[in-house]
Amino acid sequence: MKRVTVQWHAPRSSESVRRLLVKGRTFAALSLCSMMLIVAAGLAGIFHKSSADSPISSMKGFAAAVSSALFSDMLSMELPAYESSGPAAEVSGKQAASFLVRLLTDINPSDPKSLIAGELPGLRDDSAFLLRSGTGTDVALGPEDNRPLPSEGAAEGGAEQPNEDGHAPSSGNSEPRESGEGGHEADPAEESQPDEAARQTTGGRKVVFIYHSHSRESWLPELKEGAKDPSSATKNITLVGKRLAKMLERRGVGAEHSDTDYPTAIDGYRWELSYKYSGKTVTDAMASNEDLSFFFDIHRDSQPRSVTTATINGKSYAQVYFIIGHRNPRWKENEAFATKIHNALEKAYPGISRGIWGKSAATGNGEYNQSLSTESVIIEIGGIENTLQESYRTADALAKVITDIYWEHEKVNGKQGAAKPVAS
Repeated sequence: MKRVTVQWHAPRSSESVRRLLVKGRTFAALSLCSMMLIVAAGLAGIFHKSSADSPISSMKGFAAAVSSALFSDMLSMELPAYESSGPAAEVSGKQAASFLVRLLTDINPSDPKSLIAGELPGLRDDSAFLLRSGTGTDVALGPEDNRPLPSEGAAEGGAEQPNEDGHAPSSGNSEPRESGEGGHEADPAEESQPDEAARQTTGGRKVVFIYHSHSRESWLPELKEGAKDPSSATKNITLVGKRLAKMLERRGVGAEHSDTDYPTAIDGYRWELSYKYSGKTVTDAMASNEDLSFFFDIHRDSQPRSVTTATINGKSYAQVYFIIGHRNPRWKENEAFATKIHNALEKAYPGISRGIWGKSAATGNGEYNQSLSTESVIIEIGGIENTLQESYRTADALAKVITDIYWEHEKVNGKQGAAKPVAS
């Protein structure tokens, strides 16, 4: 029997279709890879920009959170001739894990509130990230800026209402007496060279402007017993600003102080617009006085005494925070200014500074009027459980440091202060 074999040949058109499909898959794969490359490059660019603008997503945040001895140890590993004078340092697992979690998720393991902060508007208003630490810094505890209670702070503290012009009325017991009368104890350095400190003066020019965006911030120990709201219309943070201005003047640096009580001065006052109100105060001051160089918004922090107090040479001081707003495009210059004050304070009063903290627009106002001047910074002095006298001691320390920085600033700018005649 003859076997018949039948062969079927596919038409050439089918082969062409198959080749076309193969080429199409290759083209699609190449297109997808190209698109992924472009997206990755874009995301890398966005990440780089955000890292440059805010150190919370950069190594600067980590560097601020660990001991400087760590970097000395790292340097000694590469340079055998280099020996660190301090004790060996190491990064704990807790520090490393906390940094990685915050870097990847923006959740602070030390703050359970951060788990839901992204879903509830306003919950992260008091969040801050460390830029530069001090010897008294707990990296897990940043400054807190809490709203006053709904009830009137003046009523809680038993204080008088402000005058109609928005300023607190004078009170016989609102400010402790001077040294020697049972009140403020002068710093030994001030007593040893009282004339030297004021030998150089600004010649009557006001060059420092001090104001208060939250003018009613007070302290529970200074209010009526049982007070729950640490705010007052009269016995408040404006007294510390007044003290700072007074001590600057005593050291020859002219200072202007605004104690405007915005809840009274502004019709329809809203706490969340505080920096808008104080911003107008600053711009008005700048328009009327071109000599103003340094600007300080003085606040009181909302944390308890245990984390806002330092004992230095046997005396208790209200500790200091510096706040830098990262919505200001020139925030690095403001940080450099704050760093000068921070470093000088830490050198003269070790432990008094709790470091420099940053806040972005996502965690608060984010600008704090600091775009008006590169020599502008928020200074938070003490907390709700500190005393006015402890805050005064810190204001005196700040005056001493700011005076030195101001004259160095003038020297760099080629300006000379007026020499004050010394009595023979």
